[in-house]
Amino acid sequence: MSAETWKFADRPSGILMGKAGLVTGAASGIGRACAIKIAQEGGSVVVADLEASRIKGEEVVQEIQGFGGTASFFACDVAEEADNQSLVDDVVAKYGILDFAVNNAGIGHYVKFADTRIEDFDRVMAVNLRGTFLGMKFQILQMLQSGGGSIVNTSSSAGLRAVNLLSAYSASKHGILGLTKCAALEYANDGLRVNAVCPGAIMTPLMEVRSIEYQNELVRPQAMSRFGQPGEVAAAIAWLCSDESSFVTGVALPVDGGGDSSL
Repeated sequence: MSAETWKFADRPSGILMGKAGLVTGAASGIGRACAIKIAQEGGSVVVADLEASRIKGEEVVQEIQGFGGTASFFACDVAEEADNQSLVDDVVAKYGILDFAVNNAGIGHYVKFADTRIEDFDRVMAVNLRGTFLGMKFQILQMLQSGGGSIVNTSSSAGLRAVNLLSAYSASKHGILGLTKCAALEYANDGLRVNAVCPGAIMTPLMEVRSIEYQNELVRPQAMSRFGQPGEVAAAIAWLCSDESSFVTGVALPVDGGGDSSL
């Protein structure tokens, strides 16, 4: 199967029918694919992204509504505490419950370790790690009130190993796995599951602007010699959000085409 011919299943299984939740960073890339896949599987979804991405976010909502799905847009900066609380409140106000949450918003910074500016390091941490922490904090508090739910965090293959020119990003993604595992342990018997996905080389808008040389460097360690598509990550996330994965928690699930070629 080539990346060009991959697409969502023509007949979704409905594994999220009747459930409601949110996806951050949902205006493009993996987040967009995730919101669409969740809606295809019957879930109602709040498409969350920055105010600056409202137009693209509203386009995702329109696409979902176009095939009969339920979605709405909410402007949210995940690095801000109040925005995360308001996002959770918005989901509950619209749909009555928070069954699932996908903390996907993130940014990268491509530069050698010692050339990383402090302000750039802090910004990556604020969005990727602090944003995931704040999202989880308010999502967990809400889910505990309603008997549980499923949280899925987007880490990365860079959260499992070193990746050239991505020291700040890699540190943040390793941190996300720490948050995931701690929360999974603490709330395992409260009906709340917390997992992470670790995408490998995925062809997102952020990747499309990188040089061919850099793209080839990322694909080279994989057993599958191609880029993954956002929808392939979204399919894994949708499963983790659903009751089909009811005995799965604390997992860092690689979605990376065979990652380090050690298969």
